[in-house]
Amino acid sequence: MNGSVLIELRTEELPPKALSLLGEAFKDEIFNGLVRYQLSQRVPANVSWFATPRRLAVSIREVETTAADRVEELKLMPVSVALDANGQPTQALLKKLEASGIPVSEIAKFEKRMDGKAQALFYKATVKGVDLDAVLAGIVTQALKKLPIQKVMRWGDSEDQFVRPVHSLIMLHGKRVVPGKVLGLTSSNKTLGHRFLSAGDIVIENPEEYAAKLEAGKVIASFAERRASIAAQLDVRAAELNARLNPAEGLLDEVTSLVEWPVVYVGEFETDYLEVPQECLILTMQQNQKYFPLLDGNGKLMNKFLIVSNMQVDDPTNIVSGNARVVRPRLSDAQFFYNQDRKHSLASRLDRLSSVVYHNKLGSVLQRVERLEGLAQKIAVRLGANASLAARAARLAKADLVTDMVGEFPELQGIMGCYYALHDGEDARVAEAIQSHYQPRFAGDALPRGAIACATALADKLDALAGFFGIGQIPTGDKDPFGLRRAALGILRILMESPLPLDLRELLGDAAAGFAPGLLNLTDGLPAGLEDFILDRLRGLLKEAGHAQDAIEAVLVQRPTRIDLVPARLDAVRAFLILPEALALAAANKRIGNILKKSEGATGISYAPPDAALLQEDAEKALYQRIQAISPVVKAHVANDAYADALKALASVRLEVDLFFDKVMVNVDDSSVRANRLGLLKALFDQLNAVADISKLGV
Repeated sequence: MNGSVLIELRTEELPPKALSLLGEAFKDEIFNGLVRYQLSQRVPANVSWFATPRRLAVSIREVETTAADRVEELKLMPVSVALDANGQPTQALLKKLEASGIPVSEIAKFEKRMDGKAQALFYKATVKGVDLDAVLAGIVTQALKKLPIQKVMRWGDSEDQFVRPVHSLIMLHGKRVVPGKVLGLTSSNKTLGHRFLSAGDIVIENPEEYAAKLEAGKVIASFAERRASIAAQLDVRAAELNARLNPAEGLLDEVTSLVEWPVVYVGEFETDYLEVPQECLILTMQQNQKYFPLLDGNGKLMNKFLIVSNMQVDDPTNIVSGNARVVRPRLSDAQFFYNQDRKHSLASRLDRLSSVVYHNKLGSVLQRVERLEGLAQKIAVRLGANASLAARAARLAKADLVTDMVGEFPELQGIMGCYYALHDGEDARVAEAIQSHYQPRFAGDALPRGAIACATALADKLDALAGFFGIGQIPTGDKDPFGLRRAALGILRILMESPLPLDLRELLGDAAAGFAPGLLNLTDGLPAGLEDFILDRLRGLLKEAGHAQDAIEAVLVQRPTRIDLVPARLDAVRAFLILPEALALAAANKRIGNILKKSEGATGISYAPPDAALLQEDAEKALYQRIQAISPVVKAHVANDAYADALKALASVRLEVDLFFDKVMVNVDDSSVRANRLGLLKALFDQLNAVADISKLGV
């Protein structure tokens, strides 16, 4: 019999931040278990999952009552080991049969077949298909054990463990209850609806009516549908107030995990609190109360917010006033912290940073601030910006770490520093640099704007990378406790997207030089592996941007240090690949590289510029003349960052290259002629690789 299966585990309130992950994982494990027993086909469209604060459920269509019998083939052992010289079973074979539960009488059915270079014995057996009733409870039990749960608990006098206490279990196949026990619960076809808006058991007659029956019991079982309902209600309410929602990463998912029957109401707080920076109020409403703040048309916080309630009532006055009463102390705390912090300037807080440890090997935060100050100043000079303002921004950038507001809300570091700097009368560019020096914090985040802000942000990230790499604290696997991958990506994005005409190697050298002599382990002035680490991040960044892998390798194999010029080089390579000469020249370049490498390995030769007097063949003379003609053109284009024009000019050498390899032998007996031809190829090789290593293209 083929029918739908429904599994529901009803629980106490599940962890909201993990609910959707638990729901998806529960679905996958149940489905995979049924497929593994061949009770279901792997058809993802047949599977639906449900997750509310008090239940995990999955419905799977087209599940068999009994799996079909199947034939399994077992390789026993080589014939030479299994049978003696008379063809009789050896003790080794008999022991194997006993261990595998195969009767000796089945030996006649064994098949001899080549397995590699020797014959082996194979046995085919018919395995009876399992019954759904026999395995479903076990599948559910194993699925629950594999859920991504960090901590489990026991309840009552039971030895069962789960993330929360459980109350009921549904296991249906069609209209039939599948017997079984999971976590001490006996399966049934009964569940409960909303805790307050529904009364009595809800009987599920078949899996297809599950969602509708629960909806009648004031529960939207589908996580996705509940989320969509909340989003739609939020939009409607915001529009009614001529407002827009403040973007809140993850808040919608979290609120979806807190309610079963979402209803959106409008709350309000006193306008006096709006004197506090809106970031503080927004954060406390979103993080602590799970409210949705509202912004006006100018992006300014309004004194209204949206509440996603789990209760639908005719008169929501008590709900609204209760939420306003709860949020008021939070807003008062933010107001108090803000007023207290402004009694002391950022500059006056610097001494307190000496007691805040940055890292036990890298010193205090104040020592770090002193390094940032010097490094930001150097970067500003390279950019032709106001060095004193950059130094000031770097000096004050970490001072808000010891304010009450940032102590309460670490997410506001930098943001509060900006507000306090403006209150202290600091230059607006210094304040903006303080706010943005952590940027970009994540993929797609905004970049710092202006030379002062960029210098401060670069200094912050460069110092972290140089320091931690210099003491051997290098990210491994997925472990990156100091956020060094994020710092590297931030540097690359600032240099490339701003763009800034700065040399990466010089920046890293300046950062390393800021530490006390002997503190860092340096090679040629740089921490070992740091430049490679950053270039690896650049490789991934460019790949995500859609650049071809071979083009990326052609550019990065030359270890560029002007990151701002990398996009132009990639664009030039892409344009070059369209030319009919491209792949032939790429192959020739690879051939030249191999010839030169082989010659260097054999003779340790150093290449001199080719001597026209030693040229003998017409083909090598023609190549020499072409190189002489295009060399100044290519150099001029490269000097002007006109990389596409440089590669286009190089494409004109294809005919002479083809003739050279067709007519000229490089490794002749005459050492002077051989060396001259190698020098000619080296001159060509240098030109062909002036923009990128084109030998990497088309591979």
